[in-house]
Amino acid sequence: MKDAARLAAYFIAIVVVGALLAPILFWSAQALAAHGVFPFLAKYDFDTFFHRAILIAAVLLLWPLLRVSKVRGSADLGLAPNPHWGRDVCSGVLLSVIPLLFCGALLIALHVYSFRHVFVWPRLGKVLLTAMCVPFIEEMFFRGIVLGIVLRTGRKLLSVVAVSALFAAVHFLKGSEWEPATVSWTSGFRSIGDAFAGFGDPMIVLGAFATLFAIGCILADARVLTRSLWLPIGLHAGWIFGSGAFGWLARRQMVALPWLGKNLLVGIIPLGLVAVTWILMRLWLKHDRSAQF
Repeated sequence: MKDAARLAAYFIAIVVVGALLAPILFWSAQALAAHGVFPFLAKYDFDTFFHRAILIAAVLLLWPLLRVSKVRGSADLGLAPNPHWGRDVCSGVLLSVIPLLFCGALLIALHVYSFRHVFVWPRLGKVLLTAMCVPFIEEMFFRGIVLGIVLRTGRKLLSVVAVSALFAAVHFLKGSEWEPATVSWTSGFRSIGDAFAGFGDPMIVLGAFATLFAIGCILADARVLTRSLWLPIGLHAGWIFGSGAFGWLARRQMVALPWLGKNLLVGIIPLGLVAVTWILMRLWLKHDRSAQF
């Protein structure tokens, strides 16, 4: 329980430090732009700096968390070396991409989506770069550090559920539509409350939060079963690339929440796809283990 309390204190500290840091970042950027240094900074609103401040706070406070939690290496987080890391990454990508793109093809055939007339190639490059970088960062943080610390409580199911809910909540929080007329020291705390506005719409919660929560559970399950982050990284990368590449290739003709939202990772239909990937992952791991003996 001490580890769980430390994590709770860590996340509370992130919010407080981030809220206090956001005005400083905003004022600094505005001052630089006013003096002709990095003038492009003037176009960014306060909400942009608020989210960057939260990320900076998370990084700055991570080392103290690891110190007080007595984490000196991956073994302290329940992770073990994986000699088959390349195979796990590739398998994870395929297990998440194939159902996603199969559904995308079906949606195009049903005229829910249609092919774009113009393809912006730099956007596809950005999708690929995101799929390569984001999974490493998020898996190391959520499934590596956070889940690793919580698992030391000995309550595996509760740990998976709690960290998956946190993972979904962090991704579900939308940017604040409120922009202060004058930024003050309390503006960051106001943004915290506005960031939770999406939870007031039950359709959005059902369509977005549930899918993100299920994705978090699958990634956590893959991490626990393999005692490694490589399979979760592959799954995560596949979802990001599959959804982003399909969004680059086709455009939505309609929104039918809670069945289908703004992309292939939002809605009840994507939730079913995620469940299919979970079943396929379990079957693949069962076959892979039996083949090793």
